[in-house]
Amino acid sequence: MKTYKAAIFDMDGTLTDTLADLFDSVNEMLAHYNFPLCTLDEVRQFVGNGARILMRRSLPADKENLIDEVLKFYNDCYARNCLNKVKPYAGIMELLTTLEAKKIPLGICTNKQHFAAVKIAEKILAPIKFGYVSGDEPGQPRKPDPTRALAGAKLFNVAPDDVAYFGDTAVDMQTAINAGFLAIGVTWGFRSREELVESGAQIIIDQPSEILQRINFG
Repeated sequence: MKTYKAAIFDMDGTLTDTLADLFDSVNEMLAHYNFPLCTLDEVRQFVGNGARILMRRSLPADKENLIDEVLKFYNDCYARNCLNKVKPYAGIMELLTTLEAKKIPLGICTNKQHFAAVKIAEKILAPIKFGYVSGDEPGQPRKPDPTRALAGAKLFNVAPDDVAYFGDTAVDMQTAINAGFLAIGVTWGFRSREELVESGAQIIIDQPSEILQRINFG
């Protein structure tokens, strides 16, 4: 069995259940502008491509001209809300603790706003120390562009084909494939098993406890 030397994770729907805080922040924005509110399942389907596209998907079709304004308002909302209800998925802390004990470099590459990704990593996933956290920032490409993911591999001094990348959406699987990583789809997140299979997942994992049984790290 091949041995992998680093693990890089998506955040929303993979490491942490952030849906409630995203849902609250989207609807706080929509209510502020007197627009129709989104359902929880709509927000679940809208996330994954960054906050700007989340806003585009959430707004009424004839209001896209407001996207810059509502994005700023939404970012302010989410900055207040992002730690309210978020929690690691069951088994994630145990997995990360085991990988850390094995001295496997750990990273996060997400389309979540960078400020929120750092805050959640430091507050919710503590005491795990991530060697690399990369969120969405102005001027940086979003997944599935592999640039930021590959920067993590370079920082860890690990070849791309020695990196296992975990995510819950098609965007994540496309990112892993584009980077030359092992593309591992997790089914406890925001999207379906079918989406992961169709987007090229090389391994499908149903719970974190399976990961060390099916993937060799060392």
